[in-house]
Amino acid sequence: MQLKDYDRVRRLNKLDECSIREIHRQTGLHRNTIRKMLKFPAPPGYRRKEPCRSKLDPFKPVIDQILLDDKRRRRKERHTAKRIFIRLRDEYDYKGKYTIVKDYVRKKKMRMKEVFFPLTQRPGSSQTDFGEAEVVIAGKVVKGHFFVMALSYSDDLFVKGYPTEAFEAVADGHKSAYEYFEGVPPDNRLDNAKTMVKSTHGEKGRELTDNFIALRSHYIFRSEFCNVRRPNEKGIVERLVGYARRNYLVPRQSFPSWDELNAYLLAECNKRRAECAARKKQTIGELFEEERGTFLPLPEVPFEACRYVDTRVSSLSLVRFKNNDYSVPVEYAYRDVTLKAFPFHVEVCHKDAIIAVHDRSFETDDIKFNPLHYVPLLKKKPGALDGARPFEGWELAECFDTFRRLLEGRCDSGGKKGKREYIMILQLLLRYSIAEVRRAIEKAIECGAISYESVNMLVMAAREPAIKAYPLSKDKLAVLPSVRVEKQNLADYTQLVTGGAL
Repeated sequence: MQLKDYDRVRRLNKLDECSIREIHRQTGLHRNTIRKMLKFPAPPGYRRKEPCRSKLDPFKPVIDQILLDDKRRRRKERHTAKRIFIRLRDEYDYKGKYTIVKDYVRKKKMRMKEVFFPLTQRPGSSQTDFGEAEVVIAGKVVKGHFFVMALSYSDDLFVKGYPTEAFEAVADGHKSAYEYFEGVPPDNRLDNAKTMVKSTHGEKGRELTDNFIALRSHYIFRSEFCNVRRPNEKGIVERLVGYARRNYLVPRQSFPSWDELNAYLLAECNKRRAECAARKKQTIGELFEEERGTFLPLPEVPFEACRYVDTRVSSLSLVRFKNNDYSVPVEYAYRDVTLKAFPFHVEVCHKDAIIAVHDRSFETDDIKFNPLHYVPLLKKKPGALDGARPFEGWELAECFDTFRRLLEGRCDSGGKKGKREYIMILQLLLRYSIAEVRRAIEKAIECGAISYESVNMLVMAAREPAIKAYPLSKDKLAVLPSVRVEKQNLADYTQLVTGGAL
């Protein structure tokens, strides 16, 4: 029966005051039908007096208990609908089909899901998290760890990639994000990563790491940590981590270096500010400008985003960090030093001085050599010039090899004297740049002045305008007065010391 039939019958009865018999005559409807239509303004639909019972009804308490017990287990150890059906069939002699079990389990799980409060997003609050994605760096596929900081009010975000999630990446991510936002959001919600939280006590008790306390003290923000296994408490950044992965890193991106990757991510974050914020009329950039007034100012001195490790230099003039070795100058062998681990490089310090800087390696049992660190040792061990590992693959200009061959060919004793003189030239690299020494060697070869003294004079002449070097021909050398130094008689010296006359 359609709604218009209800309308006609009710209007005939109420407005035209027609009896049921008259309505029956005009419409042809049965009298009982007319009486039902006068009780309801619209079709009530079919109503079952008693709910229909199914074969599953006796087993529903069993299913409910299984699902309740599953909530206390790890997600991967919970029952599927198929597994529940098999247990009912084998353990409880269930005779029904799988479909009715599957439908009941789905509805029951839906009703058991947690309900959340919609939260107010106040200006000046941020959320921080890491995501992962594969990228190609210098032709090699690596797993990138992406620091993401999101502003809750404006939905603005900052993304930066790192080869690690260690504390130095956490610290550098905060430092770079605050520089991008040109201020410090006073509130920051984070997860319970071990780089920041040593241990948890109850819902809100946290024992923080010294490194994170130093970071928080430097920027003076308030930190609030989510409850354990409650990522929904920082749902904004969780959503934007997925957004950044899908929109910035799919398909897999390729870059010459991490710096190039992060320059690309920074440009994408800037472009996003022109988009309209979700469920708001303003753009993300306009909301960000409104929010900036709540930020704390940046500190005058940036935070040193590194991890400190106290260690000792080995007999091979190496320091070890994370299963890799890094060279330091040989004069610091056996000394205690401090290694500063930054996200992309390491610095080795002795007292207040930086004695070595290397690109950081994320391989295993890798060694980072700087050949200049071992050059002073060549004075004592010249034979190591052609066999020591620090000098393997040391790419100097071709003129260095040419000059060494000329020195060894000019000198006698099988070239040993020339080799020692070449080592003296290498010592100049400790005081002058490689480019300065290279130019001096090229000029010395051009002038035919094949000696350490010539190269040393030419380097000093290039740096000090008061010193000038002139190439002398054989004719000019022939007219120079010769200097003759006679061999001294030690008896004369003894006589002079005792007060006698010479």
